[in-house]
Amino acid sequence: MFYALYFHIGETEKKCFIEEIPDETMVIGKYRTQLWDKQMGSFLQTTPGLGMHVEIKDPDTKIILSRQYGSDGRFTFTSHTPGEHQICLHSNSTKMALFAGGKLRVHLDIQVGEHTNNYPEIAAKDKLTELQLRARQLLDQVEQIQKEQNYQQYREERFRMTSESTNQHVLWWSIAQTLILIFTGIWQLKHLKSFFEAKKLV
Repeated sequence: MFYALYFHIGETEKKCFIEEIPDETMVIGKYRTQLWDKQMGSFLQTTPGLGMHVEIKDPDTKIILSRQYGSDGRFTFTSHTPGEHQICLHSNSTKMALFAGGKLRVHLDIQVGEHTNNYPEIAAKDKLTELQLRARQLLDQVEQIQKEQNYQQYREERFRMTSESTNQHVLWWSIAQTLILIFTGIWQLKHLKSFFEAKKLV
């Protein structure tokens, strides 16, 4: 299987990724681990006994998945809130003498929306013709595009509200500065007048 990326982590290190996901969207993550073998000077193809802990938080930092998997694993979840989801992985390496301060290579692939569908499997299960399968793929793509558009509108609305709030704060701060300058000027004029009157210059 092809993995989109790989990264290295230490014995107690946690690696997190941010994925922007529309609401009601399925996400599938697949990973494979390889442990560094000092004697061979290369990464082992399999790492039996090594596990990975996967933790996923939604945009409100609520944990929606927290589970221990094996050295190779697959995790799925469905988003219920649009926005940035945090996907974190770390190993159970502290339980393994084999790790012994070495490094671990993790291959990771994250699929979102219609990319999570296994269309050959769907075609075989529902006995779809090639034309029917293509129509199904197009419908799924249209649905995903609509979700993406809704998410972009949601982001735009949040950005507009933030901008309006910032502009309002700037306006009130400018008004406050102007009032302070006016009151300071009046106070200085009164003070100078009192000073000159005391000196009988006025």
